[in-house]
Amino acid sequence: MLIPTDRWNNDIDIDSGYVESNLENLREQIAHYNVKIIGVTKYFGVKGIEAGYKAGLREFAESRAQDAIKKFEQLPEEIRQNSTFHFIGHLQTNKVDKVVKYFDVIQSVDSLKLAQTISKKACSLNKRENILLQLNNAGESQKSGYSKDELKKDLKEILNLEGVNVIGLMNMAPLGAKDAELHDLFCDVREFRNELEREFGAKLPELSMGMSDDYKIAVMEGATMIRIGRKLFT
Repeated sequence: MLIPTDRWNNDIDIDSGYVESNLENLREQIAHYNVKIIGVTKYFGVKGIEAGYKAGLREFAESRAQDAIKKFEQLPEEIRQNSTFHFIGHLQTNKVDKVVKYFDVIQSVDSLKLAQTISKKACSLNKRENILLQLNNAGESQKSGYSKDELKKDLKEILNLEGVNVIGLMNMAPLGAKDAELHDLFCDVREFRNELEREFGAKLPELSMGMSDDYKIAVMEGATMIRIGRKLFT
């Protein structure tokens, strides 16, 4: 079920027991893999994050900066201090200041210019922002993300930026892709990460791959983070 964008951030009551049950089922399914579950709360208001936290989630993802920051400012201090917040949407450079201030991880870095802007802001805040580089290995024109050649061209310079810590790659698979295609795409991301580590002498431990419809295949192919919304909250 897709949630219409005009219903995003609807602050409906969410039963934390329901989320806890979903989270337990999800953890059982991926028990043999070392994977972080990132709760995608972009469709929900403050109550969604609170329900997720009460259920045991400690990592949350948002994709629209302005909406997310409004939520964060209303959260109890305990949740703000004990949670990790990931930005997973397309990030414009004019929104970088706010995103670096409020988010712990930016998963959707897709250009050298964006990485440089993030680094500059992070340095001004005396922090080092964790980032993932978004790889569009399916070549979808409607999605952001690096091609392999572009990423290789920029990676050395990004790795040397003072204000960012490149921790891995992020990938979004095409909607409606068949299982075989998903296996190929996620495997390709993992193998490309390994190639980058060898070629650049870098450590890129995180692979953020897989969402509610394809996480099972993603973890089989080496995902270390899965971004789950509907499977937890609806």
